[in-house]
Amino acid sequence: MSVSASQVKELRDMSGVGMMECKKALVETKGDLQKALDLLRANSSLKAEKKASRVAADGAIKIAHNQAYMSLVEINSETDFAAKDSKFKDFATEVANYLTNNQVNDIDDLKTEFEGKRQTLIQSIGENIQLRRLVTLEVPSNGCIGAYLHSDGRLAAIVSINTDNKELAKDLAMHVSATDPSCLKSEDIDPELLERERSIFLTQAKDSGKDASIMEKMVEGKVKRFLSEVTLLSQGFIKDPDHSIEELLNDNNASIISFARYKVGEGIEIEAKDFAAEVAEQLQQ
Repeated sequence: MSVSASQVKELRDMSGVGMMECKKALVETKGDLQKALDLLRANSSLKAEKKASRVAADGAIKIAHNQAYMSLVEINSETDFAAKDSKFKDFATEVANYLTNNQVNDIDDLKTEFEGKRQTLIQSIGENIQLRRLVTLEVPSNGCIGAYLHSDGRLAAIVSINTDNKELAKDLAMHVSATDPSCLKSEDIDPELLERERSIFLTQAKDSGKDASIMEKMVEGKVKRFLSEVTLLSQGFIKDPDHSIEELLNDNNASIISFARYKVGEGIEIEAKDFAAEVAEQLQQ
């Protein structure tokens, strides 16, 4: 059975699925638009599940806020090309708008809300799309939250402080984005991380051939330097490296309540493939 171009276009507009798949669905359902749409939706769900197993390590960061809270969300695609697609951008904007009007503290709740639209987007652009992670900070009483979003939309941070100094909060968010601190102060650092670093420093000290007392001082010196580099309060302020963040806060009679930093794809392992292998995989699909 032949179908008209206008039918294919109408189904394409309704479903967001490619033209050829729309045409096949219309032929299979003898031109019945509703049945064709149902068929595409059923098939799309199966295909989306397959695509969901593919690594999505690109994408964008969005910040949403109102007077009560601020949210940071990471939305992933497989490639930078898809992340620049207008449909992906529209989806990300819709997620951000939803977060502006609805306080969400759990990423699973956000996933549930957007699952249908995510599945549709997967079929439309042909890549795995994921709502990966979310953090929401409530605006403290008599305080504020500062935000920084890098120009490429792939790196962002938010910082809440106990005083209404928006310029300071924004500077702190910019600093956190640039330096990626592991924790606020040395007491908060992960004990396993600290022990791992100490073990490395001890091995380096042993290789030096120094006396035990000197080696101990070498290790403690490196541990102290490591803590100053990864704890936010000890770091040199990015705008004035001669002064620490702790000194900056003291000068402004302020303290940090909490902070969060997201960079697109961080922590996601990507399988390395050569070009020939990628081509072969595409041909098999």
